[in-house]
Amino acid sequence: MRRTSMTSLALALLAPGLVAPFLTTSPAAAGEREDADWSEVYFDTEDGTTLHADVLRPAGMPETTRTPVVLTVSPYTSHSGGASAPDPSGAPPSDRFHDFLDLTGALDDGYTYVMVDLPGTGGSGGCNDWGGPAEQGAVEAAVEWAADQPWSSGKVALLGKSYDGWTGLMGVSRRPRGLAAVVSMEPVFSGYSYLYNRGVRFANSVGTPVIFQANDLFPGSLQDDPAYHLNGLPLTPCHALNVLQQQDDAEDSAFWAERDLVPTSRGSRLPVLLTQGFLETNTKPDRAFDYWSALRGRSNIGWFGQFDHVRGWETDADGRSQTGRDPRAFVAQVEAFLATHLRGERGRSVRAAKPGVQVQDNLGRWRRERAWPPADVRVRRTTLNTGSYADDGSNTATGPDAGQGVWSVSGPLRRPAWISGEPVLDVTVTTSLPRTNLVGLVYDIAPDGTATVISRGTQLVRSTGTSTWSLPLYGQDWRLAKGHRLGVLLTGADADWWVHLPTGSTVEIDEADIALPFLSRDRRAFLRGEATPRLEEHLADTATVDAAVLEGSQVRFRTQRLRRP
Repeated sequence: MRRTSMTSLALALLAPGLVAPFLTTSPAAAGEREDADWSEVYFDTEDGTTLHADVLRPAGMPETTRTPVVLTVSPYTSHSGGASAPDPSGAPPSDRFHDFLDLTGALDDGYTYVMVDLPGTGGSGGCNDWGGPAEQGAVEAAVEWAADQPWSSGKVALLGKSYDGWTGLMGVSRRPRGLAAVVSMEPVFSGYSYLYNRGVRFANSVGTPVIFQANDLFPGSLQDDPAYHLNGLPLTPCHALNVLQQQDDAEDSAFWAERDLVPTSRGSRLPVLLTQGFLETNTKPDRAFDYWSALRGRSNIGWFGQFDHVRGWETDADGRSQTGRDPRAFVAQVEAFLATHLRGERGRSVRAAKPGVQVQDNLGRWRRERAWPPADVRVRRTTLNTGSYADDGSNTATGPDAGQGVWSVSGPLRRPAWISGEPVLDVTVTTSLPRTNLVGLVYDIAPDGTATVISRGTQLVRSTGTSTWSLPLYGQDWRLAKGHRLGVLLTGADADWWVHLPTGSTVEIDEADIALPFLSRDRRAFLRGEATPRLEEHLADTATVDAAVLEGSQVRFRTQRLRRP
């Protein structure tokens, strides 16, 4: 059943010219659910922005009955679908997380589900600011508003994926009153690290800011009332400013510092359930484990595996799990996590909320760890070859154009080795032109020369002359087989991953070494699971290292013997 708030009616009266066309649109909204009573509400943030909320209460539940609240604060809950999935006649409310409601039965279990549009999107006023103070303030206001409602128990969980996973982490940073837990799947950890890696832009990020400005401009559904359209009118001057400020590739600017949630979330004890794909092609893992390690909560749960930009319960078109685990396992963990922290339940009914990390290796095997990287990791440092490479933008990590640069390759491993964590490259270079590019790639090289990427990282070398750089590479959990080789390539590009304007100059590598994190104890106990579609895609996308390079680039890599568990 649809109910319109008094605020909505007041807004409608401000625009009498808009009322008449909408009075004739009266059929029941196809977006409504049988298990929910739906209403729309408007409320103000501290800076005066009016936000729009869709409230889904358990069907038939009296308004005076208090329930815990699951809240999504999102740019993706517009009634018309927004710029990315437009449906001008779409029936409200948004179905963005209907899968969550269906799989968990959250409404039948007595939760209220609320969707709040971020500033500038859907029916909310104001303007988006790419994870900045306006959006962070909106998240804080939304949580405290939801906690203070007469139908709320006062306990709120934020839930989302991707951008609305980012808003969940904004809640961790802001620590609003009433926030009891966060479920964040494949989020952004900093506005900068979504668009850039140490000064170099990601290939798939160039158009993203423009899309979000278009999303801000997109109108509501033809089925929406005048209040929704009036409050959501775009504030166009902010769009150009947003895009302009996002062109700053310096991570330490004031603009980007406001959008980095790692330092502002450090030490938080708020319970967080976080997922991160090692093989993510959208929200990359380059700040994920900085963030995870900065949290101090004892109830945190992590799912880190060989998957892409997916929800923990997601399946592909053939019904195959995108995480390699039975989707019911993730759903059960989310249910138990919410029951523990919003309802205060304890005992066997919520044992699935056991804290810790579930991690998947490159063989598709899932296991439990108390922490990740695990406590028994030993870092081994290896000195790499020196030489030079051309900053011409032509190298790719895989395919026929791969392998241009300075290789360092181990001999065949005499025993298995297991990387678990984030490698770090330290490189001293000499450049003749500013803004040259440095890329580091770590490979697992099979006996036939087939090379699979384990990890990658990049650095924009802004200065000329000699300079030293430390590059944290992507985290990974990767077991190398006996007889395989470790390979490290220092080069000027990974053209399928990053966008760089080449200088055409030659870069000299004066010194280089790599610190690799190895497990010191073997793992034999695994959870039920299998390889993911994304892992199979990654393993099939390889480079070839010829025999001359294998023999002519050898260095002695320090690895770690795996002890029996």
